[in-house]
Amino acid sequence: MPKFRDMLEYAAEIAPVIGAAHVNVHAAAARAVAELSEASDVHPGLLSDLRFVLPLRPLSRRDLAAVLRYGDPAEHAAAAGEHLREGTLTEDAGGLLLLTAKGAEFVRRLYELHETAAGQVWPGDDLPGLAALVGRVLDAAERLPGGALDVVAPPYEPDGAGPGLLLFNRLAVLRYHRADAHAAAWTAAGLSASEIVGLADGPLRSRIEAETNRLAGQPYGVLNADERAALYEGLLRLV
Repeated sequence: MPKFRDMLEYAAEIAPVIGAAHVNVHAAAARAVAELSEASDVHPGLLSDLRFVLPLRPLSRRDLAAVLRYGDPAEHAAAAGEHLREGTLTEDAGGLLLLTAKGAEFVRRLYELHETAAGQVWPGDDLPGLAALVGRVLDAAERLPGGALDVVAPPYEPDGAGPGLLLFNRLAVLRYHRADAHAAAWTAAGLSASEIVGLADGPLRSRIEAETNRLAGQPYGVLNADERAALYEGLLRLV
């Protein structure tokens, strides 16, 4: 069983494992999602990226900017416009983006494909326990006002969802806690989103990464040492 010196080390080590496990399911579902997109004439775009938010609550343009902070605002606006033209999103008088019936049906089908993909690439025995551990961490994660996690949590979880689907989406949402931690760290260092993207390795980046790990490690304190080790090892088996 792995041993970690502190929460900083744990946060640094588990982050890429979470990312790889999450990408594993996306990759397994990619062909089926492309076929669904073609058959339904719907671009996945924001429907896929925000599948765990849109069925529950509308989003403002400011919400989108928080979740997609490293992207090009013009591209985000274009993506929203494409969904509005397709009829998968609608915009109310206050500028909130809402899922339409057409969009909700696409998200429902997307969830089915992700559940199938998770069943194909993830061993099933540990999934309920891992989903429960990630759920506890997510519940303990601080939501900064105006941050991405405040927008995406809690995630939408359809009735009857299996543990693989629950774990997949909880991991997706948990990544935004680290994203907010990273943003807090580079903002405190006086950098912008574009500047941190282009920042070379060196002392400043090392300090930012250390502060990111300090902040990102906070919610894992809800687990005891054995549970943290079980979560790390269990997710590593899903990569």
